[in-house]
Amino acid sequence: MERSRILVSMRLTAFWKNMYEQFGEAYADSLAQDHVIEELGSRTVQQALADGIGAKEVWRAVCNAFDLPASVR
Repeated sequence: MERSRILVSMRLTAFWKNMYEQFGEAYADSLAQDHVIEELGSRTVQQALADGIGAKEVWRAVCNAFDLPASVR
């Protein structure tokens, strides 16, 4: 069980690193809280993560929604 938490934590760490690199810290936090993404079932990033959607799936949805380059996907 502890190993699972560590792996999830690491994935979330990588997710937030990607968000901050692409959008800057302040905008990434605002986007995660306020921007509804259709691909996530009309949820925000924060809602999707809280509902148990995997960080990798959420990242893909963010990439699609903001048309980020293939190099960061």
